Amino acid sequence: MPPAHHAPMNDEDEHPQRYGLVNELHARPSPRLKAPCTAVFLAIKEPRDAANRDRGRDVAHLAALCARHGAPRPDTSAGHYTAQLGRHQLRWESHTEFVTYAAFAPGLPPRPFDPSAGAIFPEDWQHDAPGKRIAAVMIQVDFLPENPADILPRLSDWFAADSLASVWVLEEAAVVAGDFRIDPAGWMRFALFVKPDTQPGRIGRIVQRLLDLETYRAMSMLGLGRARDLTRQLNALDPQLSDIVQGMSDESRPAEAVLQDLLSVSTRLESAATQHAFRFGANAAYEAIVMDRVASLRETRFLGGQMLTEFMARRYLPAMRTAKSAEKRLAAMLDRSERAGELLRTRVDVQRSAQNQELMQRMDRRADLQLRLQHTVEGLSVVAISYYAVGLLGYALYPLAHALHIDKAVLVAALTPIAVLGVWLGMRRIRARLHDGGH
Repeated sequence: MPPAHHAPMNDEDEHPQRYGLVNELHARPSPRLKAPCTAVFLAIKEPRDAANRDRGRDVAHLAALCARHGAPRPDTSAGHYTAQLGRHQLRWESHTEFVTYAAFAPGLPPRPFDPSAGAIFPEDWQHDAPGKRIAAVMIQVDFLPENPADILPRLSDWFAADSLASVWVLEEAAVVAGDFRIDPAGWMRFALFVKPDTQPGRIGRIVQRLLDLETYRAMSMLGLGRARDLTRQLNALDPQLSDIVQGMSDESRPAEAVLQDLLSVSTRLESAATQHAFRFGANAAYEAIVMDRVASLRETRFLGGQMLTEFMARRYLPAMRTAKSAEKRLAAMLDRSERAGELLRTRVDVQRSAQNQELMQRMDRRADLQLRLQHTVEGLSVVAISYYAVGLLGYALYPLAHALHIDKAVLVAALTPIAVLGVWLGMRRIRARLHDGGH
């Protein structure tokens, strides 16, 4: 039976981002490392508005490093780059707020954690970076002795005892140790001891998780300074907001004045929320990555030493709780100001309703007065018109009255009620027509 022939896929049927999204899954594989080796790592971040930085400057800075070592020039649109710089394997990645440089070299420096191991990143080149170092890590990977306790003297020499964390990772495939302190040369040190049969891929994943752990720990703790600044602002605004809320029951104080004070406080709270929203959101994401990297190491206790989870619980998580507390307090004060605004609007509406009711009562009294005045004027008009009408009729009928020997006074007396009645009926008819015409 002949093999089936499938028609080629039509590119027009593919979503324009499909291949790019799939390639992104494979764009940043973990390095494959063999012990012994050394990893040096930098994370560089612009101090302000790093998410909107000019990424072309990051690529230009990478290109300058590549040019020093004769490596291929990076693509200006690339978000990641790998190259061989002499004996170092370089990996560069661009992230939302920062860029990272990782260089891996076989072997160990002459002295443990010798600053010369970081010479792949020259000081003058770092000084010209479009940002500042937020993380600088040096990891030494060596073989684990047959007796794991033999590494304890080295750990005592390399790290501070009060903050040293040393653990088995990945089902006791390796030992990770570090004190999360910065040495005199500016590097944070980690030691990784692997069993001789540990595969390069597994070593690379452990190293990558340690680099991620330190990078995102540093990035997440940027929110701590922001949280402290925000707390100072909230400490100043909280009494003002409380005074405004308590003073809303004071009827002697105009609502307009209270509204101006409330608007001032609310505006500052909204401004603070806008300024800190991105940082607090990023902190939560970075914290989740940190805890994920710790969990992915699957650590167990090493010779009674402190575990990474214990170190994080005592040293790291309180800082994160401080940031979250400031964020929650800001949200609570925004809710209070919003409720105060609603109460103030209710108070203003009640006052306006009372004013409107009083105004309507005034209008009713004024309309009633106008109606009475109108009736008075109409009565006077009837009298005035009747007076002139009687006079005109008297002149008109006087010859007839003279012929009939009727006295003029009698004639006037007879004409007066007739004229008054006629004028009154005429006025009513005119008013009725005006009323019907208005409707």
